Amino acid sequence: MLAGVPVHVIHRGNNRQDCFYKDQDRDFYLFHLGRQLARARCALHAYCLMTNHVHLLLTARSVDGCALLMKHVSQLHTQYVNKTYGRSGSLWEGRFRSCLVQSEEYLLACYRYIELNPVRANLVSHPSEYPWSSYAANADGAGNTLVTPHGEYVRMGHSHAERGRCYQKLVEEGLDAGRIDEIRTATNGNFALGDEHFRREVSAALGRRAGPSLPGRPRASKAPNGQLDLLPAGK
Repeated sequence: MLAGVPVHVIHRGNNRQDCFYKDQDRDFYLFHLGRQLARARCALHAYCLMTNHVHLLLTARSVDGCALLMKHVSQLHTQYVNKTYGRSGSLWEGRFRSCLVQSEEYLLACYRYIELNPVRANLVSHPSEYPWSSYAANADGAGNTLVTPHGEYVRMGHSHAERGRCYQKLVEEGLDAGRIDEIRTATNGNFALGDEHFRREVSAALGRRAGPSLPGRPRASKAPNGQLDLLPAGK
């Protein structure tokens, strides 16, 4: 991971088994997620708790912040579920999947991708009907201490109300199939989600491939300072 760069995280149940059986299980997860965010020095921008997996969009202030957050929250939730329901063994997949996200339209696309997940799963007809996501906070300005707006979201308007209206409009526009596939591919492959310049910068900073393999492409080398240039090309 890279400090200061947003990351989309998906953590699934082991063998895609359920992770949440009742509403109180989701309450427990969100309570401890909130506690661990501060300890891991992470800011959460969007989230959605499905039955057998979770989506988080967050920014960590340290390189290991995201990993620490997911480790502690998943351990606490596993202990809780095992004790509550008389089960044993692992609950979550051993490793969460993630992708570093470029700002601007890619980041706001991830916001929508996460909060529209229950709609794509045919659980509700509109994200406002699903209580276990950040949609109410981002679209309606509902108080939610878990959510910290990202700068790209803040730049949509001068007030909470204006930003909410702009975001609602984006959600109503939805996401095209190509962008959805792009987000899924990047997250499942632990790649970078963004344009070619962003992927090159991530690849150089991490010293590994940041996108699907292409024939004839040279292997990226790590940048001398290990930092990611967040400015678009030419700026």
